[in-house]
Amino acid sequence: MALRLIIGNKNYSSWSLRPWLALTAFSIPFEEVLVPLDAPDFKERVREHSPAGKVPVLIDGEAVVWESIAILEHLAERFPDRPLWPSEPAARAHARSLATEMHNGFGGVRSAFPMNLWRPVEARVVPEAAASDLRKIGRRWLEARDRFGQSGPFLYGAFSAADAMYAPVATRIRTYALPIEPELDAYVTAIHEHPAFVAWKDAALKETGILAEDEVDWPVVKRV
Repeated sequence: MALRLIIGNKNYSSWSLRPWLALTAFSIPFEEVLVPLDAPDFKERVREHSPAGKVPVLIDGEAVVWESIAILEHLAERFPDRPLWPSEPAARAHARSLATEMHNGFGGVRSAFPMNLWRPVEARVVPEAAASDLRKIGRRWLEARDRFGQSGPFLYGAFSAADAMYAPVATRIRTYALPIEPELDAYVTAIHEHPAFVAWKDAALKETGILAEDEVDWPVVKRV
C-alpha cells in the first residue's frame, strides 16, 4: 500500500515541507493529499486521519504518524536502505539532536518570519528573540559542517533528515535577508538548489490561497 502524506499549502506550511522533502529526496513513493490551511473544515478533514488535527500526517497502512520529526523517524525505520540519517554514529547522534532542537525551539524566528516562498527577497527588522535564535542556529550549523560536513554541501555532507528539518529556516534566511555567518551562505544555497526543494517551490509559486497571518506585509501581498 502506498504511503499517503497529508500536507497544507506549499507556500506557507513549513512543517509539511519537512517530510515531503525527505520522501522526495530519498525517492520514497507516496501519494500527496493537500488540505488548504484556510479551508473552513480543515481540522475536521485532517482529524479524519490524525487526532492532532494538524499537518503533516503520514499514513502507512494501519500506521498513522503525525509531527514532522516522528514521520522522519518512521521513514528511517521503514526504509533502512535510504540514508535519512548519517551512517556514522557520532554524526547520526548529532543530527538527531539538531533536528529535535529545531522541532522544539527557535520560536523567535518562526513567529517573526513565517515561511512564505512567493514573497520577494526583502529585509525586515529582526527582533532580538529572532536574532538570538539565528545566532544559535548559525552555531549549530557551523558545528555540524565543521565536524561532519566535509564530504558535501549539507550539514552532514550528504542531504539528510536534519537538512529537511532546517530547510524552512534556510528559506526564511533568504526571503527576509536574515543575518547569517557568510560561510553558511553556501549551505542556504544548497538547500534552495536541491531538486526536491525546487519541485516544492515550483508548486508553491502556482498556489493562489492567501493566509493573512503569514503575510508580514499585510494587507499587501508581495509575490515574485
